[in-house]
Amino acid sequence: MSKSLQEQLMKSGLVNKKKANKLKAEKLQHKQKVKNGKAEADDVNQRQMELKKQKEEKAEKDRLLNQQKEEAALKKAVQAQIRQMIEVNKIRKEEGDIAYHFKDDKKVKKLYISQELHNQLSNGVLAIAKLDGVYELIAEPVAAKISQRDESYILVCNDRQEDIDDEDDPYADFKIPDDLMW
Repeated sequence: MSKSLQEQLMKSGLVNKKKANKLKAEKLQHKQKVKNGKAEADDVNQRQMELKKQKEEKAEKDRLLNQQKEEAALKKAVQAQIRQMIEVNKIRKEEGDIAYHFKDDKKVKKLYISQELHNQLSNGVLAIAKLDGVYELIAEPVAAKISQRDESYILVCNDRQEDIDDEDDPYADFKIPDDLMW
């Protein structure tokens, strides 16, 4: 039978038993270190991947949060613009005895104004806007700009009607009385 190299060296007297056991222990430790080193390297790689994944998730979450903050700031800026446009361009309401009826949400509201303002509202020259629960009269071009930003502020904005006389109109002699209101 062939003997191991260690046994042959011990028999020849080049190595004693104590030194052979020491070499064997060192060899075992070296194998364990190599094995543990691979395991540690796998753990390090896995930790790095987890950290990278967490950083990506955090970056995505932060991006979404920033986007929401920007949208909220933009909405607030638009509301401030609308408020300023209404306050600067509001037309002083002259208390009158003519009631102008209009719809606010699902309720019919009345606004008492003069005949001139009533005619302008009916013809689409003026519009009604709601700001902080108060109804304001504003010019139609301003109402158009406001409705581009947010339609909920404009309650009434009739289409402009110009008095066009049609010569072929069979009812041209029969004008609608001004005192008819709904």
